[in-house]
Formats: sequence, structure tokens, C-alpha cells
Amino acid sequence: MTTSVNGTAAGASGTRGRPLNSRLGHLQRPGSTRVLEQSATGVTVRRSVLPSGLRVITEQIPGVRSASVGLWVQVGSRDERAEVAGAAHYLEHLLFKGTANRSAAAIAEEIDAVGGELNAFTAKEHTCYYAHVLDEDLPLALDLVCDVVFEALCEPRDFETERGVVLEEIAMRDDDPEDLLHDAFLDAMLGEHPLGRSVLGTERSIQDMDRSALYGFYKRRYTMPRMVLAVAGNVEHNHVMRLARKQIGERLGRTGTPVAPRVGRARIPGTRKLVLHSDDTEQAHLMLGVRAVDRHDERRFALNVLNAALGGGMSSRLFQEVRERRGLAYQVYSSVGLYADTGTWSVYAGCQPDRLGDVAGVVRDVLSVVAAEGLTDAEVARGKGQLRGGLVLGLEDTSSRMSRVGKGELNYGDYLSVEQTLARIDEVTAEDVAALARELLRRPVAASVVGPYAHADDLPPQVHEVIS
Repeated sequence: MTTSVNGTAAGASGTRGRPLNSRLGHLQRPGSTRVLEQSATGVTVRRSVLPSGLRVITEQIPGVRSASVGLWVQVGSRDERAEVAGAAHYLEHLLFKGTANRSAAAIAEEIDAVGGELNAFTAKEHTCYYAHVLDEDLPLALDLVCDVVFEALCEPRDFETERGVVLEEIAMRDDDPEDLLHDAFLDAMLGEHPLGRSVLGTERSIQDMDRSALYGFYKRRYTMPRMVLAVAGNVEHNHVMRLARKQIGERLGRTGTPVAPRVGRARIPGTRKLVLHSDDTEQAHLMLGVRAVDRHDERRFALNVLNAALGGGMSSRLFQEVRERRGLAYQVYSSVGLYADTGTWSVYAGCQPDRLGDVAGVVRDVLSVVAAEGLTDAEVARGKGQLRGGLVLGLEDTSSRMSRVGKGELNYGDYLSVEQTLARIDEVTAEDVAALARELLRRPVAASVVGPYAHADDLPPQVHEVIS
């Protein structure tokens, strides 16, 4: 049996699932600690809010021998102006180049010496710096993560070195049709909105990036109220708090109020509907999709069931129709993108160029049928089963658990236990899925293509029919 001590779960009330709950993290009294979950197996989740605005959330998991630390910052590529596109990702690179206490080589040597992992990633709406180590090396992991985030020097010579590295990463993305396709799809779907821009930025924006502008971005955005420190594994909350106070030091003395989760409704300007990247590839790569719900919408659970049943596995309708019955593509799948104020649902397929029209036509027909008729009870049951299994199996390591509690606190200000999440999935009905399919799958479609086509007019007519 699991007891949730956090009251109403995120998204349990309100028209869009935003409860007026004084126990939400950003509303919790500074200087206080709350127990969010205590399970019969000994798993305990606690959250402390410090006067500085920093939130510390831990998941204590008895029996494991590892610990994962993540410092989550509510800063991502959508927070950039167009002229500094890629700044958040560029900064993530730069912070590892040396601190007031360690050189870049020393950072690498210390984590390697304990067989751990230290890394970071930048997304549309947040950045995370993380470490995964043996439980006995938790102090080192927290020290390294905090040192990188708070004590980085951002030296001019390192700034120039990393400019070249980021440009190489952009070139690598351009050589990967799937990665390029995904960025092109968001460009087609979301246009000039910041969410439609690549996290990497562009060659032009990176080449024109000024160190003072990037350093200013760092100092303005990387503040305690925007941060969540998440730790999971064989850890004890009070020990983590002592380590945090030691490593972050005087910064914790500053006062601040935690930043609330992002909310709102995105205003998307006119979009292009179709983005083509001409490339001499062996395959044609297609991604098409529609605007979907945001991550605060209660229907996100129904959307995930719909996604799993339509394109989430080998039994999914798209996989069966496109690959198994017709042999048109080796890889076909669907995916969900959830943001604070909008979302996307998309289908990917890679095929021989002369089969692109047939693939687009089959995908169009499948979506039309599901929009009109919904899914069968058996498909919905399989979709729910896939989500349940994926959720539980995905939490077998402490890194996944750290990510779950950290991202949940940053995005929702709340904690939803595994059992609560499983219950929300189980509550989804075939009627819920059918209603959402009727709404979403009749919306305007945007598409991106990467392949050997010189001009959009060279694409098969079925591609144009899908987006018409």
C-alpha cells in the first residue's frame, strides 16, 4: 500500500487540471519539508523548500547501491530571443569547461575515478545537469554538479572552443535525417514560435553569439527560484540537505520565491505546413502530425493511450498497416510532445523514395478511420498495458526515478506517485480516446520531409493531400 501525503495530485481538479493546492512545491512555506509519499516497501519521497527559492526533492529507495543527482533549471530554448537561438544549449556546453575550483580535465578525472557519469541536456523548456554514481559517492556527485552550475568561469577562450563544438553538433544533426526531420517538423507545425526553433540554434546564431550576451543569459536565468535539486537512490533526505547547504553555501542565504510551473496557451503564428530538406539520402523520411493538448490538460493520459495504440509498438495500427500488411517501411511510429501551453502528436516513417506516396496515403487513411470510428476496446487495452509496463520498467534505475521526480516538480510543482499515475491510465476509456481522436485527427496537418527531392512539387501528391 502506498500513502500519498501530498493531497490532490497534479491535474486532479480545474478545467485544465491545475488545482488550487497550497501544498504545491512553489506554494510550500520556505524552510519547510513535506513527506510526499511513504510506501510499504520503504520508498519515501520528501520535498524541502529553502528560503532562497531552491526546492530539494529526494526519493529514498532502500536496497539499491546507486544515487542520481539532477539540478533542473527552468530555462530552455524557448526562453531565447531569435537572435541568440541556441544560447541555452551553448551555455550547457560552456559550464563544463572549468570552474573556480576545477579545470575541465579535473571534472572529467574525478567522475571517471569513481566510475560515474556526469552530463547535461537542454530541452525546449528546461536544462538538467546530472550525475549517476555509487551511493557512497553521493557527496562527490553533488559537489561536481553544483560546481559546474554555480562556479563556471565561462572563460573567453573556452567560449570560442565550444563555439566550434556546437557548430559540429549542428553539422552532425544535419547528417542525421531523423534528427533533422524532427526539427523541420516543429518548424512546420509551430513556425516562428520559440518552440518551433531548434534547441541547437542555427549556424548563423552560433557564429554571431557574443560571450557577454551568453554570460548575461547565464547570470539572469540561473537563479535559485528557477531550480529544483532532485536526488534518488540509496539516499537520506537530511543528508542531501546537509550536502546541498555545504556545496551551494552562501547562495542559499538569498531570499526568493520558487517560480511557478509554466502555464498558458501558446499563440502560434502562421505556419508553413510543409518543410522540405533536400538531401541525397537512400530513404525518404516523413513526419506529419497535428497540434495536441498541453501537459496540464487532463486528456494527456488519453492522448498517451491513443499514441501507444496508433503507433507505439509492433501491434499498433500504423505498424500493422504500413509495415506488416504492406511492407512499405521498416520503421514507422508515432510520438507525443507535451509543452506547458501546447503539444504535438506526430507520425514518422522512413521508406524508399518511390514508396513515399503510398506510405503517406496509408497513414492518411488510418488516421481518417480512427478519427471517425475510434479504436477497438482491444487496442485501447493494449495501449494502456504498454504504458503501464513502460512506466514501471522504466523506473528500474535511479536515473529514471530522479528524472521523474525532478521533472514533475519543475513542470507541475507536484508529485504524482507511480500508483496514482497507473490509476490515471487505467481510468482512460475507449470513449475518451475516441473523443480525443475525433478532435485531434481532424485538425490541420503539418509535415516535414527529408529526402532526394529538389522541390516540394516533386513530392508525391499523397503528401500534399495529407496537409491540404
